[in-house]
Amino acid sequence: MLTPTTQYNKLSITMTSKPMQTSKDSQNLDTPALTIDGLIDAQVAFMQQWLRTQAEPLSIEAWQWFAAQPMNKYVSADDLQHLINDWLLNQPMTDVIRKDIRDILHTIIYHPVNDSVPLSELVDDTQVQTLADYVGSHEQQRNILIHTLVGNETFADLLTQTLYHAINDFMETTLDKAGAAGKLMKFGRSSFEKATNRNLDEKLQTYLHRNIKDLARRAEANAQEHLSNDEVARLLVSGWARIKDQPISQLQNYLSDEPGNSSIEHIEASIQQSYNRLRMSPYLHSLVSASIDTWYANHQGDSMATVAASLYIDEQAMTQLSTALLPVVHDAIESEWFTAHIREMLQAFYAQPSIKEGLMFNNK
Repeated sequence: MLTPTTQYNKLSITMTSKPMQTSKDSQNLDTPALTIDGLIDAQVAFMQQWLRTQAEPLSIEAWQWFAAQPMNKYVSADDLQHLINDWLLNQPMTDVIRKDIRDILHTIIYHPVNDSVPLSELVDDTQVQTLADYVGSHEQQRNILIHTLVGNETFADLLTQTLYHAINDFMETTLDKAGAAGKLMKFGRSSFEKATNRNLDEKLQTYLHRNIKDLARRAEANAQEHLSNDEVARLLVSGWARIKDQPISQLQNYLSDEPGNSSIEHIEASIQQSYNRLRMSPYLHSLVSASIDTWYANHQGDSMATVAASLYIDEQAMTQLSTALLPVVHDAIESEWFTAHIREMLQAFYAQPSIKEGLMFNNK
């Protein structure tokens, strides 16, 4: 490609507003006159070279100008509402994002560094003590938690089924090993069920459930009575002391990485389901809208630089970004599509009647 200097040395333009020829003009008659296409080629080359050398300072000056502008000059609260709603809340997670989440979770959880880093690297003793003191000092909330865990029907049903299966398995195993006596006991059980028209298993479950509900209520009352504020705090701190030196990789023992039964896939699916449920919830939309209005009210008078600074984006950061993007900018300037657009713009400029009338070209 010819440089702008080389091409401009070959230019010769005759202005129609100066019809009289001078001796100097006569000396230039041997210089090839420039066609419109030649002039456009020279200008395209000049603009590309100029933009290459000025790209970085131009980007910094553009940032300085933009940073000085007040945010509310270009962005309104409604703009932010539409951005969040249309771009984020109204869109489900794409399959690409879901796969990325699964892959990133797998990388983090099963990274080799987890074998040599203890849990205390994530949470220190001070944080645990603060949490223990907080939980221990909220007796009402703690009692609600105990009731939720122990004193509800679901817990009683779960415990009933667990004990029932344990007793049933024990009886079956014992009777099988008892020989003739075992067969006699099984016959007696069958005779009892026929005589009473009641299934012994159902009777056992009913008995267990009735008594376990009472046991659960007593366990709840006992827990609420004996778990004092200090005791709760002590249990949390002592429990943490037993596990804090274990490596983070110990958490892998509670996860499955088998194909078709991957814990990570279950976690990602749960995240996706929760996200889809929340993003369509009128409740969440109301909170997001109120949050945006609050933030905008706090910052609408700020300059763009002030808003950016809250995200640690300053002129130094923009300079680093500009430097990093320079290869991309240079490639774009030299690209065919950019060159074609410049050429199209210049052709439209010289095609204007006023320009044609003002300049006379030797179009060969």
